[in-house]
Amino acid sequence: MGAKKVVLILAFLGFWYLDGLPLCTASVVHNYTYILKETNFTRLCSTKSMLTVNGQFPGPVLRVQKADEHFFFIFKNRHGVKQPRNPWSDGPENITQCPIKPGKKFTYEVVFSDEEGTLWWHAHSDWSRATVHGAIVISPKNGTSYPFPKPYAEEVIILGEWYKGDVKELIDNATATGADPEVSDAYTLNGQPGYPNNCSIVIQGKTYLLRLIHAGMNEEMFFAIAHHKLTVVAQDASYLKPINTSYVLITPGQTMDILVTANQSPSHYYIAARPFFESTAPFDNSTTTAILQYAGNYTPPSSPSFPTTLPNITDSFAVDNFTTRVRALASKDHPISVPTGVDVRMFITVSVNHLPCDRAVCGGPNNSILAASLNNISFSAPKIDILQAYYRNLSNVYESNFPDRPPSLFNFTGDNDDLLLTSTGTKAKIIEYGKRVEIVFQGTSIELPENHPMHLHGFSFYLLGTGYGNFNKTTSPKTYNLIDPPEINTFGIPKNGWATIRFVANNPGVWFMHCHLERHSSWGMTTVIIVKNGTTNATSIRPPPANLPICS
Repeated sequence: MGAKKVVLILAFLGFWYLDGLPLCTASVVHNYTYILKETNFTRLCSTKSMLTVNGQFPGPVLRVQKADEHFFFIFKNRHGVKQPRNPWSDGPENITQCPIKPGKKFTYEVVFSDEEGTLWWHAHSDWSRATVHGAIVISPKNGTSYPFPKPYAEEVIILGEWYKGDVKELIDNATATGADPEVSDAYTLNGQPGYPNNCSIVIQGKTYLLRLIHAGMNEEMFFAIAHHKLTVVAQDASYLKPINTSYVLITPGQTMDILVTANQSPSHYYIAARPFFESTAPFDNSTTTAILQYAGNYTPPSSPSFPTTLPNITDSFAVDNFTTRVRALASKDHPISVPTGVDVRMFITVSVNHLPCDRAVCGGPNNSILAASLNNISFSAPKIDILQAYYRNLSNVYESNFPDRPPSLFNFTGDNDDLLLTSTGTKAKIIEYGKRVEIVFQGTSIELPENHPMHLHGFSFYLLGTGYGNFNKTTSPKTYNLIDPPEINTFGIPKNGWATIRFVANNPGVWFMHCHLERHSSWGMTTVIIVKNGTTNATSIRPPPANLPICS
């Protein structure tokens, strides 16, 4: 994949997990030490101790150039970095590594290849990514430029969520009873639950590049700036045909690069974000704000302008109006290569389910346990990580029979109350190296139909199309975009609808696939894709690092 490496050395305190970064062998080596520690923060008139990296919330920004040098970090998991042949530093707990033990450290080697734009790193154990996350900024390499006029300056904006309580305790309590976890107390912009906070100061007439990251846990978000147009130029570190819009819709896990020109009268303008949510499940329905402040001498308004273009919480039309406009730039300097044929076809149903109660207290509906599934299998995490089990041929850790189809066909978006129950298992899909893979994800109306943002580690893939209702194998493919589909790593499955992705399985390793709504992932809406080695060393998994954490 033509990758160059970045070495990250991370130092951890305690028994938490982070998703990893890479090791490099370039002429310049950057050394970064990331310390995972408890830090006190005060928000919403209360103070709590929470897990952070280097005492920062959000965490430090990692800045690199495309296919750049080596970086050393003590840290885990970069969201969207493909990690060619290097699943050892991918990070998901008991998928590609076991926990780092208290007082120990682990060197993550992050391999950057063709990514350019904005990605992010975050923890990948329980719900620790709520406070352990940060941006990755990948600039064009020397001698090249953006495919748009160079902005005057840039700003990282991270959408997140704030919980007054201890996040791990909240999810542990929900997991123990099988109930729905508590919702957040506020959304955040760069760690603050709304104005007043640090303002973004702009100069009239200048254009700025906003690197927007959705690090929130459980809701998709609308984002807008009062009286200012936005031009979206990239998503998930891949350039797009510019989208001129008054708002964006961004799902948990996604990143967007957005140009905004300060072309209004000098004043204060609200930057605002609120959720998009169509389900009857509990959710945080608050709005978070910040201030876009113009430099200069003027009298600021007593109340800044609010973005009237920010859609309402249930505005699915606004969602479609934005997402259907997302297309790859597909230029000579930024080509795409959509697989023209398919060797492996998968059809995966995505559902919220129940499991029978086997506990002293069960908090799900009708005294059940809330669960979630892919093809009616609710993923059960093993005690030994799947990557080591696969690499060392260990038995009784996982099964290599994740199905290509659901166990039965039904009206996926109809009345399915009799299909609430699911099964559990630790199953993986094995794919030969180099095969062209197409996956259709079908949302279902079982229990609580919702939008589902899905993410696959180790790859960027082409989103060929989405639609409402049941996927039709004859008519639905006729709507595919095979000319300039976006090449992304996270996408949304519409409520009671479907989405199709396609990619070449050219990255050997064990790769986690999961819904990026954390409550769904915790309930089992995950699986594992294993890409086998190719025929050469250059197409095979690299050997494991010497200091890989030991499984207990």
